[in-house]
Amino acid sequence: MEETKAIRIERFFGSYQSLTFVILGIFIIYPFIVSNYYVDIAFFFGIYALLGLSLNIVLGEVGLFDLGHAGFYAIGAYTTAILNTKFGIPILVLLPVSAVAAGFFAWIVCSPIIHLRGDYLCIVTIGLGEIVRLALINNPFDLTGGPNGVYGIDFPTFGGPFVVDSPIEYYFLIWIVVVLSILGLIRLQKSRIGRAWNCIREDEIAAEVNGIDVRYYKLLAFIIGAALAGVAGNIYASKLMCVSPESFTFWESCLMFCIVLIGGMGSIPGVLIGAAFISLFPEIFRPFAMYRMLIFGTVMILMMMFRPGGAWPRKRGGVEFTSLLARRGKKGV
Repeated sequence: MEETKAIRIERFFGSYQSLTFVILGIFIIYPFIVSNYYVDIAFFFGIYALLGLSLNIVLGEVGLFDLGHAGFYAIGAYTTAILNTKFGIPILVLLPVSAVAAGFFAWIVCSPIIHLRGDYLCIVTIGLGEIVRLALINNPFDLTGGPNGVYGIDFPTFGGPFVVDSPIEYYFLIWIVVVLSILGLIRLQKSRIGRAWNCIREDEIAAEVNGIDVRYYKLLAFIIGAALAGVAGNIYASKLMCVSPESFTFWESCLMFCIVLIGGMGSIPGVLIGAAFISLFPEIFRPFAMYRMLIFGTVMILMMMFRPGGAWPRKRGGVEFTSLLARRGKKGV
């Protein structure tokens, strides 16, 4: 019996590895067998995947409703645009700078509101996102260019003659960042921080009773999620070579929210499925542009009715959380 079980486990992981290599091979070959138009579609699929992963930290891991996530995306994009056009700082150097700027902004604006829950937090984050967008339109200190935005952003360069300026190069840039982000988030899910986030998501009061610093871990989720959104903003700004407030509306935050809900809260494969749906859906139904939103709304309703956990829901074992509750009086996770 034990031998049979071991064989099944070995076969499962063998097939899983084979599937991984097949998907990796498809992703490598894909940009060389399609036109630049479809390569660009895959690029924006990667952008939405990265944005979905960033919001998944806040919404999926901790269960905090954030409908202003486009604000952090905008901070990363505008940090890149302003520092590159006005001071000539290279785009790749600004990649971590954009992450830090978005994370720092999240720390400033979320610290006073982190105690809010549910609908109250959701409404406040909507306000924060709109404040960022309106501030960009009002052109503070003559930095953001007002409604016209910032133009003339450079291409990323690795030094010397190698410059990322073609659709294929941007495709590999965004998906390398997405893969690295996924690997980091998987490790984060299995770490002390990830376990704390899941405990807070399941029962915030019980988590606090067991010594988890709820406020700290909530704020940490916002900071890490915002930093990842800032990275997406950096790559997006360099790809388009311009940024404007129209790219960071409330609708963008709604799309990110839908990515996590469609795929499955807390599920990394689910986020990729949700991002594929959001980015590929408009292209598939382009001939029916007049009815796209009707079809999109119908699909969302059907998903909530028949797959409320998402297309690929995350399996959450209760062992870790139960064991934590059993250790009453101990601090930490």
